[in-house]
Amino acid sequence: MTEIEPLSQYVCERIRQLRKRRSWTLQQLASTSGVSRSMLSQVERGSANPTLSVAFRIAQAFGISLADLVDGATAEQGMDVIRKTEEQFVFRDDDNCKIRTLSPLNLEKDVEFYEVTLHPQGRLESAAHFQGTREFLTVQSGSIEVQSGEVSVVLKKGDSVQYAADVDHSINNIGKRDAVIFLVDIYSSSH
Repeated sequence: MTEIEPLSQYVCERIRQLRKRRSWTLQQLASTSGVSRSMLSQVERGSANPTLSVAFRIAQAFGISLADLVDGATAEQGMDVIRKTEEQFVFRDDDNCKIRTLSPLNLEKDVEFYEVTLHPQGRLESAAHFQGTREFLTVQSGSIEVQSGEVSVVLKKGDSVQYAADVDHSINNIGKRDAVIFLVDIYSSSH
């Protein structure tokens, strides 16, 4: 038997639990999903990793999304992991900057956490957010200028600032190299 990853193991166990909750046989799930009975048996035993296509068809058979099928794997372990290589977390990538969210996308939240890479002379302009929103920013590398309303400040590596984000605001790379910053948006609970 091949070594099975924790996420795949969780999905295999979840498929078996969902099938048993509905009191379906393997053959009933096979008929509903279009996945062979032998493949389903191997998946439930953990002796085969379901492909994305197979997992999608199984999720559809249960009337749930693929995300719902895998949701809980990391939550059950008490962690939501965001890998640097996961493209769905890249919010923006253009000539000015690259913004990668570091917050789970599936949560309703009052806090959002981003890694922002501003290219030389790059500018990130933002319209006013909800009333009471504040941003906290720390410069990992480079030199930037932050403007909030009519107030501005120059920051360098290791500097931090917090400011009102419920007014027009911007972050500008004033250096000759990429500037990397960590940005946290905190929304007022009244929005």
